[in-house]
Amino acid sequence: MTTISSAPAQTRGADKPVSIVLVHGAFVDASGWKSVYDILTRDGYEVLVVQNPTVSLEGDVEATRQVIARASKPVLLVGHSYGGAVITEAGTDPKVKSLAYIAAFAPDVGESVFELATRPVPGESGPPLLPPADGFIIVDPAKFPTSFAQDVDISVTGFMAVAQVPWGLGAVQPKLTKAAWKDKPLRYMLTLNDHMVSPTTQRFMATRAKAKVTEIKSSHAAMLSHPKEVAAFIEAAATDAN
Repeated sequence: MTTISSAPAQTRGADKPVSIVLVHGAFVDASGWKSVYDILTRDGYEVLVVQNPTVSLEGDVEATRQVIARASKPVLLVGHSYGGAVITEAGTDPKVKSLAYIAAFAPDVGESVFELATRPVPGESGPPLLPPADGFIIVDPAKFPTSFAQDVDISVTGFMAVAQVPWGLGAVQPKLTKAAWKDKPLRYMLTLNDHMVSPTTQRFMATRAKAKVTEIKSSHAAMLSHPKEVAAFIEAAATDAN
C-alpha cells in the first residue's frame, strides 16, 4: 500500500501506448477533471472525458462505452465516486485493459450503489443528502463545501454547491449486472478525509476487489485538491494497461 500525505473532450497522445478515459461521479460534471486532464495530456497521454448525465446507470454506462469506442489505444478506465459503478459495468469492454478507482464505488454483481452508500459504518456519519425530489438527490447546499470538498477554496465549493448536477435514483438504485474488477487489474485511491464515501467503505470495496491501494489525506474531491497526486496515481495505473 502506498501513502500520499498531502461534451467529451479528447486529445491526441503520440507518446504513450495507453488511452485514459475519465468518468466523473455524482453532483458534478466532467469539468472537475480539468487540472488532472492538463497534466495527463502534457505528459503525452490521449485522454478522453465522459460527460455522464447521471440520470440512470444504464445511460451513464452507454455514454462511457461510446467514449471508450473512440479511444485509439488500449484503455485505462478511471472512475471517481459514483463513476466507479459506471466503470465497473462498462469496464468489461475488451478494449479496457485496467481500472482505477478514486474514492469510488466498486459494486459487485447484484449490488447497487445505494446498498454500498448506506452500509452501516460505526462512528462515521453519512453524507448530508437531502430527501429525493422528483426522482433526484442533491447534497444539502449549505453543507456541500464542508462535506464534498473541505480542502478546496470556498470560492470554488460555494459555486459547486449551487451548481450541483442532481443524481437520479435510476443511477443510485439499479443492481449491477457485471463487475469488471473481477477480471482486470485495478488500483484504488482511498481518500482518508472523505465525508461523502466513508473511508471504511472504500477500504472494504478495495480489499474485496484485491486492488492495489494508494491512500491520500484528501476530501472526496481529490482531483480538485490534489490534482498532481491524482495524475501520478492515474499514470501509475496506466502501466497496468500496457
